[in-house]
Amino acid sequence: MITEKQIEDTIYQLYKEAAIVLGDDVKCSLEEALKREDSDLGRLNIEAILKNIELAEEKSIPMCQDTGLPIIFVKLGKVEVENLYEGIKKGVAKATAEVPLRPNVVDPITRKNSGNVGDKVPIVDIELIDEDYVEFTIMPKGFGSENNNALKMALPAEGVEGVKDFVVETALKAGGKPCPPIVVGVGIGGSSDMALKLGKKALLGKVGERNPDPTIAEMELECLERINKDGKGPMGLGGRTTALDVKILKMDTHTAGLPIGVVIQCWADRHATARLEDN
Repeated sequence: MITEKQIEDTIYQLYKEAAIVLGDDVKCSLEEALKREDSDLGRLNIEAILKNIELAEEKSIPMCQDTGLPIIFVKLGKVEVENLYEGIKKGVAKATAEVPLRPNVVDPITRKNSGNVGDKVPIVDIELIDEDYVEFTIMPKGFGSENNNALKMALPAEGVEGVKDFVVETALKAGGKPCPPIVVGVGIGGSSDMALKLGKKALLGKVGERNPDPTIAEMELECLERINKDGKGPMGLGGRTTALDVKILKMDTHTAGLPIGVVIQCWADRHATARLEDN
């Protein structure tokens, strides 16, 4: 059996890892962006980001003050698990106190703060899988980027061009608010809520790694090129790199619809994953 304590410790360690250490894929992408940048202000901003990343690792402190709303993606296999949700809650509470994470969670009406464990929070997304393990992924995503997400219930006649136009329009409309260079996650299909969830899951892929579907990969690259061609640049202050990548996932949908969910992520594209097996 996978115990509650194992789950608590895993969630805590994942938050400690993701909040403090940025993935090599994102760091390499930022370093490449610095090499390409010909704007002095753009270079200054990317250099500041890279220094921030370095200091976070050296001092073992979160790389950004906004450690997000606790959302845990769970892939649940054919394993026996003790008190799954309670273990996750305790892990988030421990991470909040010890990493530390900023206590961001509030009641949407009264704005009363509950720390990071509140009404229906942490949010747990469970996907059932035919495997012999349970997998946890956390993504500390700040709301400077989250506030720039967008959904369009497009008509099927808008097609691929309509999808690409909406992705580019949403990314450029965000300007400097999500602290670019951004990573753009896109979900196509499903229902309105599923499209946005799929867009968020798209952000869990590696920056620079293309979708295996060549049609989707081509869409990703075209959107990325169009976003960067605009020249908003790092922090929205001008330069060659507004976005580090565009990641797209799709799923089947209703014959009358074409839902498009665009999820904007700041340069701190933080996430971490771990598996537990039932020994």
